[in-house]
Amino acid sequence: MGKTITTHFLEGTPKGIQSIQVSNKTIMAYIIPRAELKKCNDLSELKSPSLYILFGENIESNNKAYIGETDNFLDRVIDHNRKKDFWDKALVFTSMASTLNKADIMYLEYLSLTLAKEIDNYNLSENVQRPKKPTLLRHAIDTMDDFFEDIKFITEFVGYSIFRTVQQESNELFFTKSRKSNAKGFYDENGFTVLKGSSVALGVVKSFGWKEKRERFIKEFTELIDNKLILKVDYTFKSPSTAADFCIGSSNNGWIVWKNYEGKTLDEIYRN
Repeated sequence: MGKTITTHFLEGTPKGIQSIQVSNKTIMAYIIPRAELKKCNDLSELKSPSLYILFGENIESNNKAYIGETDNFLDRVIDHNRKKDFWDKALVFTSMASTLNKADIMYLEYLSLTLAKEIDNYNLSENVQRPKKPTLLRHAIDTMDDFFEDIKFITEFVGYSIFRTVQQESNELFFTKSRKSNAKGFYDENGFTVLKGSSVALGVVKSFGWKEKRERFIKEFTELIDNKLILKVDYTFKSPSTAADFCIGSSNNGWIVWKNYEGKTLDEIYRN
């Protein structure tokens, strides 16, 4: 079944504050750049109970996030703006009908943190406390479970993979072996996903263009086993070439170096 999403650019620019609605749903989401916080004071919806996620997706933060709940986001974010340096955007979820209460958003926070930590696509070290599952009536649980499905849908729609699980069963696997790397992954609409357990090159060639960022990736997402760097998580890169560069430690045409079991390149399968 198809879905219709309505995105409103409140300032008339795609770089500013956005509101997002899903047809026939009560959920309302806001994307708020950190630099635009002062412009949110007139948004009364952000003064109601809500779930929020602070995202940092720059080189320094290396895909970091913080998940929280609040009775009033505008009051709560003042403290985060003062004390948390890593984030550059906030994604806030509330209800157009103002039907969420404290127990509801605590339950949504529990679901969000549990799933995000299980998937492990983002660094959640800022979430020191792990909330307990609150007690809700059965009908409220069903309602909030459905609301959480909308949260996951919107989060992926706006480009954040914090709740996205890797679906590899229906995708053809591709492999690359070069410079002592031995990696496998698959290609889909999200990019190229290198799978957990792949080994990547220990070092890079002198001409490698993003050595420092790769070293940060290595530190966070791999572990050294028997003198091999092994990827600890499934990680999705925006392109096959970036994925190949990371694994091999040199510049590559990912459409050529990734090959399936039959030796056919990614280029042969998807572009020719």
